Amino acid sequence: MSAVAQLRSPSPAREPALDLIDLARSKAPDDRRRLLLGVVALCEAAPPNTALAPALAEIFLTLAAQAERDIRRLLSERLAAADWAPPALINMLALDEIEIAAPVIAASPLLQDADLIRILLETTLEHQIAVARRPHLSHGVVEAIVDQADPVTMTALASNRTADISDAAMRRLIEHSRRIAGLRAPLTRHPRLNADLAHDLYQWVGQALRQSIGERFKIDDARLNAAVREAAAKAVHSPTWRPLQPAGRNADRERQEMEKRLVDKLQAAGQLRPGILIRALREQRLSLFEQALVQLGGFTPAQVRSAIHSSTAEPLYLACTAVGLDRAVFANVLSEVRKLTDGRPGGGAWSATPMNSRSAARAFRQIMERTAIV
Repeated sequence: MSAVAQLRSPSPAREPALDLIDLARSKAPDDRRRLLLGVVALCEAAPPNTALAPALAEIFLTLAAQAERDIRRLLSERLAAADWAPPALINMLALDEIEIAAPVIAASPLLQDADLIRILLETTLEHQIAVARRPHLSHGVVEAIVDQADPVTMTALASNRTADISDAAMRRLIEHSRRIAGLRAPLTRHPRLNADLAHDLYQWVGQALRQSIGERFKIDDARLNAAVREAAAKAVHSPTWRPLQPAGRNADRERQEMEKRLVDKLQAAGQLRPGILIRALREQRLSLFEQALVQLGGFTPAQVRSAIHSSTAEPLYLACTAVGLDRAVFANVLSEVRKLTDGRPGGGAWSATPMNSRSAARAFRQIMERTAIV
């Protein structure tokens, strides 16, 4: 009540503020809705000063947490472009269901790069697509999307004409377009495509897209084909030439390298959190789960692989607890891991004893030492 009272003023806004105080006394759902939207209207008319910001955040977070789904959706629409809204509230809405999150993801000036990367890591594919479509997306967020290498999200990014896509990121997208046909058309139209990159893209698009590229850049088919043949001939006769690995093996290695780069970037930015483990399993990306667990816990890859393929779930439980994963979600984590590993770790007896992260890390390393896994 005291927080609401701080919004009073001797101006003509006094009567609406008093009405809000009356609504705050009511527990009726309709009055809760009127109160929340009334506070928004009051702030739109006279954006609060710095002194009121903590009280305003408290009011919004409390009311939004109690609000029904349609009210949260309306609130997201009203606050999407507001620069005075509490950042904590905007982040809460951005992590909500996609129908609620979409307006703030698309337009809120309060979402920083770290917030957008968190959305990429901890939410659904629909949220990730919304981030990729956000106008004027920064270079850092673009890199995070390309590192994740999700075909649908990268296609949404390629269609974002205002995103800050560097030449290096554009080259990586073009390389992905060799296997992801949906990337090719938006890349041919992207304003960041230059002549050098257009030559690379031109090699594996269809005739219609070749014509589109040719309208923007002067591409000499005969010269390009001759250059490709010459490069292939030089490669075959080079002393370092080796036959290509099977496609599946190359794809696996490429995916593991991309996932390691993603984890390293998140760690360097201070954005690597246990939530990535849940998301990796939800997306059936066991390699990303392993890489993140290695980095979060300071474990070796061999130790994490040993825990995953153990005859009992205890080592994996200890490793997950050591990095701060909630004990309550471990049963789901274990179930998802087993789906990806033919039932490993095994179903042997293990003790889900409550312990803090430090104790769990110590116990995990003791098990690894006993089995000589380093």
